[in-house]
Parts: sequence; structure tokens; C-alpha cells
Amino acid sequence: VQLQASGGGLVQAGGSLRLSCSASGRTFFNYYGTGWFRQAPGKEREFVSRITWNGVRNYGDSVKGRFTISRDNGKNTMYLQMDSLKPEDTAVYYCAAGRSLRVDVQSVEYWGQGTLVTVSS
Repeated sequence: VQLQASGGGLVQAGGSLRLSCSASGRTFFNYYGTGWFRQAPGKEREFVSRITWNGVRNYGDSVKGRFTISRDNGKNTMYLQMDSLKPEDTAVYYCAAGRSLRVDVQSVEYWGQGTLVTVSS
């Protein structure tokens, strides 16, 4: 199984970006939780959002109300719509998957390669 993240880039504060994460190898979105983590320079990797196999969505406190996670099981693709971006959202964003994906990195079974999001002030 491989996860491929894309959609990062440079955006001004207050702007929007949409990240995508596609899975190859086998169809597992119907059975796995998928989500996003991020890591800023000098900081630990942190939970951003997840969507469970049955569609339950959770968000980290710092992104609630601004980010929206969604998934197209038929396309094996997950999305993260990021609105009202702030400079503190600057980080490498990683897509992730796990049968029991939670907010901790230890629950991740598969990682994508990461995509850089830079928000300028």
C-alpha cells in the first residue's frame, strides 16, 4: 500500500488550499481510518484530522472550524480542505492510514510522503 499526498504550496494568510491523498496497492478506504498529521520545523508531528472507515470525523483543536476532511472511497482518495490559513499552519502535511487510526502517531500503519504547506503573513 502506498499513500501519495499532493496539493501543498505557498499561500497568504487567510487563503485556502486543498490537499489530496491517493492510495494505491489495494482498496482499503472502506476498512481503514485515514487522516492527516503535520510537522512544523523543530516540532513533533501532530494530529490534524481523521475520518474513520464509517465516516466519523475528528479535528485537532487548532484547526477546528477551518479545515474539513473528506474521502471518496470509490476513488481511494482523501482530501483536506484548509480555509482561513494562518502562518502557524505552516508545516509538512502527511496523510496516514490505520485500521484503528487515532490522534497518536503510534496508531498509524501507513504514511504518505508529505507535502509542504507554507502560509505567509
